[in-house]
Amino acid sequence: MKFGTILSLASSAIIFASCGNAGKQTTVNSDTMSPNNPFAAASTLPFQTADFDHIKNSDFKPALEAGMKQQLAEVQKIADNTAAPTFENTFVALEKSGQLLRRVNGVFGLLTSANTNPDLQKLQEEVAPKLAATNDAIFLNAKLFKRVEAIYEHRAELKLDQESNRLVEYYYLKFKLAGAKLTEPEKDSLKKLNQEEASLSAKFTNQLMAAAKAGALVIADKAELAGLSDGAIDAAAQDANAAKLNGKWMLSLQNTTQQPLLASLSVRNTRQKLFDASWNRAEKNDSNDTRATISRIAQIRARKAKLIGFPNYATLQLQDQMAKTPEAVEQFFSKLVPAATAKAKMEAKEIQAVIDQQKGGFQLQPWDWDYYSEQVRKAKYDIDESQVKPYFEVFNVMEKGVFYAANLLYGLTFKERKDLPVYNKDVRVFEVFDKDSSSIALFYCDYFKRDNKNGGAWMDNIVGQSKLLGTKPVIYNICNFTKPAPGQPALISFSDVTTMFHEFGHGLHGIFASQQYPSLSGTATARDFVEFPSQFNEHWAMDPKVFKNYATHCKSGEPMPQALVDKIKKAAAFNQGYALTELLAAADLDIQWHKLTTDDPLQDVDKYEKEALHKTNLDLPEVPTRYRSSYFLHIWSNGYAAGYYAYLWTEMLDDDAFQWFEEHGGLTRENGQKFRDMILSRGNTLDLDKMFQDFRGHAPDINPMLRNRGLVN
Repeated sequence: MKFGTILSLASSAIIFASCGNAGKQTTVNSDTMSPNNPFAAASTLPFQTADFDHIKNSDFKPALEAGMKQQLAEVQKIADNTAAPTFENTFVALEKSGQLLRRVNGVFGLLTSANTNPDLQKLQEEVAPKLAATNDAIFLNAKLFKRVEAIYEHRAELKLDQESNRLVEYYYLKFKLAGAKLTEPEKDSLKKLNQEEASLSAKFTNQLMAAAKAGALVIADKAELAGLSDGAIDAAAQDANAAKLNGKWMLSLQNTTQQPLLASLSVRNTRQKLFDASWNRAEKNDSNDTRATISRIAQIRARKAKLIGFPNYATLQLQDQMAKTPEAVEQFFSKLVPAATAKAKMEAKEIQAVIDQQKGGFQLQPWDWDYYSEQVRKAKYDIDESQVKPYFEVFNVMEKGVFYAANLLYGLTFKERKDLPVYNKDVRVFEVFDKDSSSIALFYCDYFKRDNKNGGAWMDNIVGQSKLLGTKPVIYNICNFTKPAPGQPALISFSDVTTMFHEFGHGLHGIFASQQYPSLSGTATARDFVEFPSQFNEHWAMDPKVFKNYATHCKSGEPMPQALVDKIKKAAAFNQGYALTELLAAADLDIQWHKLTTDDPLQDVDKYEKEALHKTNLDLPEVPTRYRSSYFLHIWSNGYAAGYYAYLWTEMLDDDAFQWFEEHGGLTRENGQKFRDMILSRGNTLDLDKMFQDFRGHAPDINPMLRNRGLVN
């Protein structure tokens, strides 16, 4: 997932390289931006939100190029200032720079990831190296760094307020890690590597989207879909019709290895074909095969790390994270892997016993796990997903669950804004009001899967919050739930419900942002902290008061029977060995890819992946990694390089923080206010370890996480 962390400096060429679908117009090649370009000035709509009705594909290229040119001029003016460097004429000036680029990128990133088209995918690859070069022109500017360093070295004498002091430290480290202390020849080498990496990351994103689309499983015989609900079969027929495959059914791929429909498909051959389609989606030796792309990205990153003075890219990336070193991450993994894999092996034995009891005559394979684990779950807990889903209609969950919990905890209320333009008819917009009825944010939600949309779920900003710039947050949540056939309710699983609460936790982190400086605002924190608010918010999905309010039958409106609620609770720790092992495998792969050094050759992706998982005992044959290297979007294009472990690290934080709530009365306005004041509204204005300890009263404790996962008593 992505977050609203794009800085006034073009700090992430990878993120900047995303773009989107704003119409069918032909891309303009002009380098000049018309004053009528919708990005030329701040939007006049509420919260300066994007006027999607008037944004065309052809607007992006001139706006991006003008934005880069403008920002470079603004930054050079700061660097060339003959006055002695001060906080105001250096850091505040930097924070004010790049407003045009920020404006266009807020929309550019949203649309590429959520509603793209061929014109803008082409532009994405074209502009990525230019954005990387802009980034380098700022952070490798020797005169500018000299000013930053002078203020940093004398910051104690300046008596700055806490947030301003944090900004100085933030920029100094950012310049240093970007290579500001390199010689000019070294900087030239780094610039070339940065531009190549940006191009390849953009290429990877487009290859993967095309691979996922082409990899969808097409079924010609309805009998092969046995086990699926009528709604799922209708949705598959609708997807096939949209692809001009009338009379057939199409099972589209989600971004993870395992596919949700595997839990229901009773025809084993169909399950295997769907699993294989997922597993091999980006490895077909065609133009969408990502392996050569990622091998080169890994090699480039190792070379960049060595240039900047680090043994590998993971070490470089973790300098500004809570974990600090890859060794700390691996030590953290070591506390989880033995218990997770041991439990996964026990779960596999239970599943094999069911297969044998049914005289299946085969050994458990990855494509069997979800189908038979669902049977084990039914047997152990007498719970069936088909019984549960009718109580979870997506927009009922949003309004009476996600929004309701935010009201109880923080006093927020929401009003739908049908007057504001959207980029797709599935998108809904809400204005967010604080406890005193003041208007504080806009929230967009886009929940249904499309074939021009990246897989997964994420949050980001169209407009970021900053008191300095006078902007309030415009937040969006993107998911990939199956869109129902016309006239059918949009029913989701409890896992999907949890995803909605998760992404809105990120949303709250952005909505409550209250920072002076955009670089420190809202979710602009370390990766191994930013998932803390989102995962913490998941806990409220099962809070009795919240759950009762949203878990109502889509037809009768009756609340879920208590007996079924109790079954869901009892089943919460079910399959946790599998779930944790697949996640650890992906996180470990990420770290190992980014511990490669310049002494290592260009890797054979499949061989390296296999050896890496074997080395850390995460190669359980029945438990495939959550993401295979070849379709691991998080680490090759979405900013999580050497950072996917963050989901587990922050699970430790969120479970420990939730235990504080349980110790202090649970879901109350008073407790919510404390969490808002000490965590959600603080952005990156304080050392993150200190921020957590100030709230919790002690360093993070892993035991609540182990208990919550059912790994210890």
